[in-house]
Amino acid sequence: MEQVKCLIIGSGPAGYTAAIYASRAGLKPVLYSGLQPGGQLTTTTEVENFPGYPQGVDGNQMMMDLREQALRFGSDIRDGSISRFSLTQNNPELSGNFILTAEDGTEIEAQTVIIATGASAKYLGLADEEKYRGMGVSACATCDGFFYRKRTVAVVGGGDTACEDALYLSHLAKKVYLIVRKPYLRASKVMQQRVFEAENIEILFEHNTIGLFGEDGVEGAHLVKRKDEADEQMVDIAIDGFFLAIGHHPNSELFKDVVATDDNGFIKTLADRPCVLDKEGNVIPGLYAAGDVADPVYRQAIVAAASGCKAAIEAERHLAGTM
Repeated sequence: MEQVKCLIIGSGPAGYTAAIYASRAGLKPVLYSGLQPGGQLTTTTEVENFPGYPQGVDGNQMMMDLREQALRFGSDIRDGSISRFSLTQNNPELSGNFILTAEDGTEIEAQTVIIATGASAKYLGLADEEKYRGMGVSACATCDGFFYRKRTVAVVGGGDTACEDALYLSHLAKKVYLIVRKPYLRASKVMQQRVFEAENIEILFEHNTIGLFGEDGVEGAHLVKRKDEADEQMVDIAIDGFFLAIGHHPNSELFKDVVATDDNGFIKTLADRPCVLDKEGNVIPGLYAAGDVADPVYRQAIVAAASGCKAAIEAERHLAGTM
């Protein structure tokens, strides 16, 4: 069985930053890149809000830069995913805290583990969403809204996230459609009031998106207004951007039998540190969570990178205390 001091699961901004810090600390980290090497940023085009790139940077290029930096300091970056995870603290025959199995069958005994598996945006499941991804379809208004200044966009959803995105975009875009499948908003009263008062937000209640259209990118959306099966009306709207705001699904399933999560599956940590809690609310020594898998609020690359830094520092201090 392979033994490592620090195992990092995931390769977005959190995972790569953790690898950079852990490598420089001499922990010789092993990083498994997962199903989507580079994380969600590889699905976007230009990133303009990450410090250090004054002219913006392609999301894929940015992740390649982080990867190369981690490799420069000696990180062992491997393709593939981790398929099994368990605690070994009560087994005196094992020196590490955790035992993991990679999808290729490699068994690893790790003294510390940093979970940086990220979260996946929820989509409607339309073929057009994939067709126009990076060409008008986005799941991050904060990331991509800047590209739609003085243009017309649509936001799908009826909760707080959708209202927040619509309000954010309303300060940039000429017009914002808020597409809501129900006859009411699920957002808090304060958020609802702000949306109702925004002059350039038009709420389309009881509408469902059934498709998108456009030649070289999104030019519009096909909607159906449906009160009941007997009352349906087809509607097309002209838009330049289509934003999904129906939630994110944290990639925490692998750890759900061991760690505490909130109602939506985000891993629970201490309020001020990335130390993971067990189901009784106690800290699991040597286990840390960084990035979107533990962040239901911000979901920004810079925040994920910062949490990856903190997780690596915590791992270093934990190992220093056990050596």
